[in-house]
Amino acid sequence: MNPLNRFSRSRNSHVQPDAHMTWASRSISMTVTRTGLYLKKQLWIWPIVAVVMLSTIGYFMGSAIESTIKGNVSSGMQTLVDLEAEMLTKWFSVQESAAEALANDASVRRTVYQLFQQDDSLSTSPSTTDPHLELAAELGPAMSAHEFDSYLLVDKTKRVVSATHTALIGEQGIAEYESFIDRALAGEAFVSPPFPSVVMMKGIDGRSRMGVPTMYVCAPVRDPSFQVVGVLALQIRPEREFIPILQLGRIGASGETYAFNEDGIMISNSRFDEDLILLGLLPDQPHSHSILQMSVRDPGDDMTRGFRPNRRRSQLPLTTMAADAIAGNSNLNVDGYRDYRGVTVIGAWRWLPKYKIGVAIEVVADQAFRPIVILQRTFLTIFILLLLCAIVIFVFTLIVARLQRQSREAVIEAQQLGQYTLDQKLGEGAMGVVYKGHHSMLRRPTAIKLLHADKVNDTSIARFEREVQITCQLNHANTIAIYDYGRTPEGVFYYAMEYLDGIDLQDLVDKYGTQSEARVIHILLQMCGSLFEAHSQGLVHRDIKPANVMLNRRGCEPDVVKVLDFGLVKAVDRTEGSPASDGNSMSGTPLYMSPESIQAPMTVDARSDIYAVGAVGYFLLTGKPVFEASNLVDLCQKHIEESPVPPTKRTNVHVSSQLEDAIMGCLEKSRAKRPQTARDLGILISKCAAASQWTIEDADRWWGRHERGSQTKVSTAPTSTPSSTASAAMDATMDQSIQDPDAEDTGR
Repeated sequence: MNPLNRFSRSRNSHVQPDAHMTWASRSISMTVTRTGLYLKKQLWIWPIVAVVMLSTIGYFMGSAIESTIKGNVSSGMQTLVDLEAEMLTKWFSVQESAAEALANDASVRRTVYQLFQQDDSLSTSPSTTDPHLELAAELGPAMSAHEFDSYLLVDKTKRVVSATHTALIGEQGIAEYESFIDRALAGEAFVSPPFPSVVMMKGIDGRSRMGVPTMYVCAPVRDPSFQVVGVLALQIRPEREFIPILQLGRIGASGETYAFNEDGIMISNSRFDEDLILLGLLPDQPHSHSILQMSVRDPGDDMTRGFRPNRRRSQLPLTTMAADAIAGNSNLNVDGYRDYRGVTVIGAWRWLPKYKIGVAIEVVADQAFRPIVILQRTFLTIFILLLLCAIVIFVFTLIVARLQRQSREAVIEAQQLGQYTLDQKLGEGAMGVVYKGHHSMLRRPTAIKLLHADKVNDTSIARFEREVQITCQLNHANTIAIYDYGRTPEGVFYYAMEYLDGIDLQDLVDKYGTQSEARVIHILLQMCGSLFEAHSQGLVHRDIKPANVMLNRRGCEPDVVKVLDFGLVKAVDRTEGSPASDGNSMSGTPLYMSPESIQAPMTVDARSDIYAVGAVGYFLLTGKPVFEASNLVDLCQKHIEESPVPPTKRTNVHVSSQLEDAIMGCLEKSRAKRPQTARDLGILISKCAAASQWTIEDADRWWGRHERGSQTKVSTAPTSTPSSTASAAMDATMDQSIQDPDAEDTGR
C-alpha cells in the first residue's frame, strides 16, 4: 500500500500507567530540545542577517538602488504577465474541453446527424418534433453550467444548420465566423478572440444591438469513422470571465493588463476608459468601452498633457510593445516607451500564437520608479525598526506559545480530559490525534479525538467545532455517533465518539482482496442510508472514500457500516464562508472526486457524494480505483473527461449487469444522469438479484475466519493492529484532503 494513502499509525503508542512519568519527562525534554534548536537556528542568525543587510544597503546606495528596483520590477512584471497568459491559456483549455465533451456526446451527435441529413428545403422554424429543439434541450444543461449563451451548428460547407438565433439558420460563409470555423473543420478545438456580434445581442447596458463583443468556443463534430462532419460553436460573453481574468493583473494606481489581436485592436477593456473618452479616443456615450474600439497605436507624445497627433489613428504606428508582440515575440521593457495614450510606460508582454492574441502589462514609468528617492532616505530606518519589532514579537510569541503548549501537553500526559481517561493512542493526523479511552463513571470504551497542542488556533478550533456540530445532527445507525465535546481549562479541545473495533474498506480490500457482489450491495445500501439522512438535512459529505467507511460488529450484528469524517461536509444552503466550508476551495480525495467537485467546487451537491459512492463500490468489486494516473493533474483530468472502464472488464469477480449499471450510473459525468438521491441509489441497488444473498451467517463466518485474531489483540498487544487503529482513528483522517495543505495524506 502506498504510504501516502493511509494516515500514520503509532505502533508503540499504548502508555503503561507505571511508565507515565518517564514518557512525560521524555516528551518535555524533546520539546525543550526542539525549542532550543529552533532558537539556535532562527534567533542567532538575526545579527548576521542584519550585518549583511546593512552592508548591502550601504553598497547599493545611489545608482545601485535604481538598478535593483528595475530588476525587481522586471521580474515582477514578467512573472505577472506569464501568470496572466497561463491563466488565459488554462481558461481557454477548459472552454475547449467543455466544447469537445459536448461535441462528442453520443446523444448530441445523434441529433446533429439528423440535422445534417435534413432536406435544405425544410423550415428553419423548429417545431415540437424538430431536431433543433432536441439539440437545444441536450445542450441546455451544459450550456447553463458553463455559462454559454447560445450555440451554432455548422456543416462542412460552413452553412449554419442549427442555432439559438434562428435568423442565422441557413446562412453560409459568415465572414466573422470564418477563422474559427476553418480551424474547427480542420479538427482543432479553438476559442476565438472577441469580435463584434453579427446578430442582435444585449450589451452590458441591457440594450439589444449588433456589434456587441462576443467570443465562440468551437469543437469539431465527428462521424463514427472519426471524420469531421461539422462544427459545434458555443457563445461566450467576454465580460464574464475573459475580461475579469485580465483585470486581475492591475498593478498599483496606474498599472493595467489588456489583450489585443493581430490587427492591434484591444480585445479587452482599458483601465482608462473614462480618460480615453475625455481625450476623444472613445465616443462619449453611456457604457462606452475600449474593447474592439481602441487600437494600440503610438500617438507620438503624451496626449494626457495636451498633445494631439496630426494624423488619423489608423495611420499611426503600433506601439513598441504591440509591434514586437504581433511579430510573435514575448518580451519586456523597463527603459520606457509610449503607450496608446502617448504616456511613457514600462511593460511586459506575451504573444499566444495559437489564439493570435497578445497579453500586455503596463505601468506608468514615473509611478513605477517613484519609490527610489524615498527608499534612499528611509529604508535604513525602517529596516532597523522592523528588525527590532520582529525580534521582540518573535521572542514574546515564542515564550507565550511555549508556555501554552506545555500546559496542554501536561494535561494530555496526565491522561485525563474532564470525565474521560485516555488509555491508548490509536492514530494521528496532521491536525489531530485519537485515543482509546473510557468515561470515568460509565466505563464505556470511547474514542477521544483532540487537537495537537501546537496546532491550536482560531481556524483549527472552528473546523474542530464544526465537525462535531455537524456529526451530532446525524442520528442514522450507519453514521458515527458523537457522545461529548469539551475544552479543558488549559485549552485542550476534544470530543468523544463511539469506539469502533472494525476495519475500514481500504484495509478490507488491501488485506482480503475484492469483495463479492452480494457483500458490496450490503455495504453500499448502508452507506446510502447514512448519506440520505445527511443529504436530507442539506449536508454534503464531500470526502466519501474507502478509508472513511468502517465495517464493524455492533450489537452482535456483523458487517455494520459506519460512515466517518464529516470534517469536510458542506451545508448547501450556507452562504457565509469559513475555512472548513468555503465552497470556492476544492475538498476531498482525488481518486473519489466527482467532475464538478474538481471544476466548480462551490456547486457540489448530494449527487457528488453519489459519484463517490459509485467509485467506492467500483473499488470494492475490482480492487482498483476508477481512474489511475501518475500525477494529480492527470487524475483530475480523467475524472472530468474520460469514461470509466466497466468493472466486469477489470476483475474476474462476477458482477451482475444490474449492479454494474447502477455503479456506472453513479459515475456519469453529468449529474443529471446519476441517481438523484442516495435513496434512489439504494432502491436501484436493492433490486439486484444478489441483494439478499449476503446473510448474517455469511458475515459471521467471515468475521470469525478473518478477524478473530485481531479482535483478541486489541486489548493486549502494545502494537496497534489494522482492526483496532483504523477503527477509532476514523476522524484522524480529517486532514487527508486537498483542502488542508498541512495534511499528511493529500488523497489517493
